[in-house]
Amino acid sequence: MTRPARTNSPWWWVPSLYYAEGLPYVVVMTVSVVMYKSLGISNSAIAFYTSWLYLPWVIKPLWSPVVDVLSTQRRWVLLAQLLIGAAFAGVALTLPADNFFRYSLAVFWLLALSSATHDIAADGFYISQLDDHQQAWFVGIRSTFYRLAMISGQGLLVVLAGFIGRTTDDPRLGWMVTFYLLAGLFVLLFAWHARKLPASNEAPRLDMISLRSLFGQFAETVISFFQKPHIVSALFFLLAYRFAEAQLVKLAPPFLLDERAAGGLGFDTTQVGIAYGTVGIVMLTLGGILGGFLCARDGFRNWLWWMVAAINLPNAVYILLAFTQPQSQLLVNAAVGVEQFGYGFGFTAYMLYMIYISRGEHSTAHFAICTAFMALGMMLPGMFSGELQEALGYQWFFVWILVATVPSFIAASLIRVDENFGRKRAGAEV
Repeated sequence: MTRPARTNSPWWWVPSLYYAEGLPYVVVMTVSVVMYKSLGISNSAIAFYTSWLYLPWVIKPLWSPVVDVLSTQRRWVLLAQLLIGAAFAGVALTLPADNFFRYSLAVFWLLALSSATHDIAADGFYISQLDDHQQAWFVGIRSTFYRLAMISGQGLLVVLAGFIGRTTDDPRLGWMVTFYLLAGLFVLLFAWHARKLPASNEAPRLDMISLRSLFGQFAETVISFFQKPHIVSALFFLLAYRFAEAQLVKLAPPFLLDERAAGGLGFDTTQVGIAYGTVGIVMLTLGGILGGFLCARDGFRNWLWWMVAAINLPNAVYILLAFTQPQSQLLVNAAVGVEQFGYGFGFTAYMLYMIYISRGEHSTAHFAICTAFMALGMMLPGMFSGELQEALGYQWFFVWILVATVPSFIAASLIRVDENFGRKRAGAEV
């Protein structure tokens, strides 16, 4: 691979690049739910329409080859960041309109498409610009700044919007200011990366190979994925492991925000931001770190069932909250922390299994296909979760969530994984 003779240090661009990758994703998937609930949209509409926003990540592998040939990864990164900034401003512009829900959803879909494209280009740029040693060195840095983006989105942004809305008695104004600030931030990120991203010597490959050849190779890659051993049980695992979580994630924030008379906890937007964006993210991160450490020490199979239990059984805290409706912020934060720690610990199994079934030739493309099934597994159950909650009420909906964990246990029982996968080999260096 040809590399430029002189590049900016990765310290100048890796942290900011992965902060820019994480922020629009969390805004699309989580912040949008909180915003729509605070603006009076029904749970069924929120769950159905925001679940559709997963679609760009579902079909991301289909256009990743096009991104690779039409222009350089660096140019795609910069273009996507401009589009993301414009989409953030577009959301703010639609909020004063009478039909703001319809218009803002259209802009959110543009935001999701731009964010998914940014993921393709940013990850490709990271791989092409850094050698194996640098990639290993900076993987923790990129993960840390991606997590910081999650904290910023679920925490700081939600708290800011809630504070402005409460101070001005105008929730829409709070969200408008927040999204305009996001737009300004991405203009700054674009300017920073235009200066700091290394200029690559690689040119678009459109003239080097024909599109027919390109898509022929892509088809071969996809076919080889579906020819893997035990692929049916693998796909069932990818789709079913998070079946309960996909429904819970769409209704947990509305539950905290809904009035107590409607079965919710009556919290304000700021309190929700604190619960999920600070306590929740910290515990999620700790759970993920612990899960990775234990699998590296003892192997994936030794911790699989503990992780299946961890990602599912802590969902029971919402049953407790729904039936008792506590008013204590501390108690709610503790419950959210328990659930998020379990989710972080249990999600480790999902990530490791995607790595496991992606091994071999075309591993990068096969992992991208796995992430598409992951997005589909979140999208489909989430779409009907709002109507189900409105039919059952919060109390029995959360009871259903615990019942809905059963497919996860069934899926885990069907997969086949090498006994020593994930375990440190004797004499291997960390």
